[in-house]
Amino acid sequence: METTITKFITSMNAFDVEVALTLFSAKAVIDERSVGKKFKGKSGLREYFEEYFVGYHTVTQLDAIEIIDTTHANAHVDFTGDFGHEKGMLNFAFNKDGLITGVEADLL
Repeated sequence: METTITKFITSMNAFDVEVALTLFSAKAVIDERSVGKKFKGKSGLREYFEEYFVGYHTVTQLDAIEIIDTTHANAHVDFTGDFGHEKGMLNFAFNKDGLITGVEADLL
C-alpha cells in the first residue's frame, strides 16, 4: 500500500493522469469532502485529477502514511498550488489485487 500511495503522489506531482489512473480499480470512488463531491469510475477520477491537481498546479508532500489494516491506509499530506497551502488527509481503501478502490479526501 505504501508503494502505491507514493506512486500516486509522485504521478500527481508530475501531472501524469494516465499513470495515476492505472493505480485505481475500474469502479473506484474519490469522496472529496472539501468540495462535497464524489468522483466515480475512471472518467470521474480523470475529471478530479485534471481539475484539482493539474488545473490548480497542486503539489503534494507526503508527511506520513498510517497503515490501518490489510486494505486501508491513511496519508497525511501538505498541498500547495494556485490556491495556496493546505494540510489534508487521503484515506485509501485497496482491493486484494492492490488497486485503490476508494479515497476519502479532506482538508484539516
